[in-house]
Amino acid sequence: MPAPITTLRTTIAAALADASYSTFAFPPSTMLANSVIVAPADPYLTPSNNSQAGISPLANFKIIVTIPMFDNQGSLNSIETTFCAVFNKLAASAIVFNVTAVSAPSVLTVASGDLLTVDLQISVLTSWS
Repeated sequence: MPAPITTLRTTIAAALADASYSTFAFPPSTMLANSVIVAPADPYLTPSNNSQAGISPLANFKIIVTIPMFDNQGSLNSIETTFCAVFNKLAASAIVFNVTAVSAPSVLTVASGDLLTVDLQISVLTSWS
């Protein structure tokens, strides 16, 4: 039975938890360096039914990885190491998922400074509960 949509973000965040970064099951009010954030993607849900509630929808998420932006080489090495660790944590979990894309690294300017960020797009079968 697929995980319910009402607890899926928390389930994914728990699977990604690590001492080397902060993990959030929701977009935090302030983006922090060294964090992994589970956020709904667009489209959030892809139903595959008409009136059949028993057919599982597909839930789409962005897993946002952030690190401090110091220099090009160091930051790229660090973000690659972090998103590979995130992927490996997902692969080791009981979550059945599909990574549909990994964005190119980009610089995000926030109140705390410049962050380098990458989005992993994942899809997970879920249930209507």
